[in-house]
Amino acid sequence: MKSPSLQIGKFTFDWGSRTYVMGILNVTPDSFSGDGIISKGETVKAALSQADGFLASGADLLDVGGESTRPGSAAVSADEELERVIPVIQAIHKTFPDALISIDTCKAKVAEEAIRAGAQIVNDVWGLRADSELAHVAAKYKTPVILMHNRSNPASVDVREKLGNAYIGSEYQNLIEDVKRELLESVALAKNAGVDESLIVLDPGIGFGKTREHNLELVNHLGEIRSLGYPILLGTSRKSFIGFTLDLPPDQRVEGTAATVAVGIARGADIIRVHDVKEMARVAKMTDALVRHG
Repeated sequence: MKSPSLQIGKFTFDWGSRTYVMGILNVTPDSFSGDGIISKGETVKAALSQADGFLASGADLLDVGGESTRPGSAAVSADEELERVIPVIQAIHKTFPDALISIDTCKAKVAEEAIRAGAQIVNDVWGLRADSELAHVAAKYKTPVILMHNRSNPASVDVREKLGNAYIGSEYQNLIEDVKRELLESVALAKNAGVDESLIVLDPGIGFGKTREHNLELVNHLGEIRSLGYPILLGTSRKSFIGFTLDLPPDQRVEGTAATVAVGIARGADIIRVHDVKEMARVAKMTDALVRHG
């Protein structure tokens, strides 16, 4: 482990002691899972209600995103993304001042404004490859950064009416070794910009440019990603590889998600990013009791 703990304000991540739960707040109209807050009317009010429920159910972090990463979704401008997320982050920070907020974005402009509004973590699904300035923003504010592996091609989408869309998988010479190597390339981008090693978290990028079989292999061999020495975030919640395995739409994947969360924790996940916070917080607590020592 590059650093055994991470302090953010009053909160300490004591890596290895337990699993931390990140609740997903999609400030979008087109989330793949059907939970986009914008579609529910008063956006800020809906976000505060969801944040309140998540925190009460055991969430340690709230991940706010204003651009859907659903396969086939349209990209949005930085200005539109800011219009969506900044009022929500400001409201959550004011109402729940001790809550940890991460901004789910690949844009430096959005990340910087989100940090100023109250976000304390940057979660980049492109691992600092989409916007070279994002690493410098994280370094400037000494912000922890989550670096995700991503080989998805927006033009390559498998459309299935019942199960939803999925990115078509890329070709890998050796899945685990390729993912490890490319994650370390993102780590190098962060460190070269001045981000301290203790502030880096890795995400293997379940569902992004990977087949169902790739995703199953990644979850089951997560320990090999963990062997790089950085904390690991696992984001499997309601994703298409679960749907393809169980032949179920996104709103019926809670049990499948629970299985991936339990195995992921057993293989070394430190943070789980989930839609169903109450249920997955319980799964995490039970799995921790089984597999963690001390």
